[in-house]
Amino acid sequence: MNHRKLAIMRLMDSRQKFTARELAERFDVSIRTIQRDLDALQALGFPLYTEVGVNGGYRVLPNRILPPLQLTQQEALGLFMMLEYLQQVPDFPYGSMREHLAEQYFSTLPEDVQDLIMRMREHITFVQHPGGHSEPLTTVILGAAVEKREIEFMYHARSGPKKVQVFPYGIYYEQGHWYMPARNKDRVLLYRVDRMQQLVVMESVDKSVPSLKAWLAAKEDRASVEVVLQFTEFGARIAASDVLFKSVEGHEWRGLIPPEEFSFTARKLLSYGPEVKVVSPLELQQQVRGMLERSLSQYGGDKSFQTLDIRVSRKR
Repeated sequence: MNHRKLAIMRLMDSRQKFTARELAERFDVSIRTIQRDLDALQALGFPLYTEVGVNGGYRVLPNRILPPLQLTQQEALGLFMMLEYLQQVPDFPYGSMREHLAEQYFSTLPEDVQDLIMRMREHITFVQHPGGHSEPLTTVILGAAVEKREIEFMYHARSGPKKVQVFPYGIYYEQGHWYMPARNKDRVLLYRVDRMQQLVVMESVDKSVPSLKAWLAAKEDRASVEVVLQFTEFGARIAASDVLFKSVEGHEWRGLIPPEEFSFTARKLLSYGPEVKVVSPLELQQQVRGMLERSLSQYGGDKSFQTLDIRVSRKR
């Protein structure tokens, strides 16, 4: 395929119509040459259609499918591994097409590359948290965020189910779960997508709702408190891959956190076990301690502490 045909493919759009004369003038060739190019593209499967009449012309179908990409072997392998990975991410937007897309792409590859992929599959895997919905909500949420539309859903919080109406900023995937920051009246709250049900897109539109990227890039405008954490060497290695604590230096992490987020932070710190210590503030220390005590109480934690205290005192 020559460069002109590729340029025509990139130019053609379902929202815009071109006449053969316009294309000929754009590429400085004859109308007959353009018509031959368009015929060749149709023969390749590029979904062009013609509208006849005074205002007629060429355009492509909205759900157009481009011919296979021309890739090197390494690029083809890399792309297929990406498709394999996306199949393992639960509730991926438009995810119902992932397996079909991988199969279609695989079938277009040369036999030697197909054979190499089959062998590579035995040496790589992607372990992800299983999805919570047979038909993911992420696609609907993403569409509403792009259109800045309000959504309504039932949310299963720790206090019980409740009906919520918010304007979503978008979604992001972290540690096995999808999260949705959204404007709830005059606050921005974070929702776990797998705890959402009965979602409905409303008619309300608010153009002032920021995009997810703009929100993430914005500075925190809530009153915050400096938090100081001390990690062990092993804890620092874990923190290096943690979105929240990755800026740890010399086993110490310092950052500003709003007090409203202390409960979330405390739960996150519990996953580190003895590999992290809250140096300050006292309020966060108390929240972590309280969660630990409630956890230990399920196993007779108080008695265990008493027994340990008696043993230590006897040794002294």
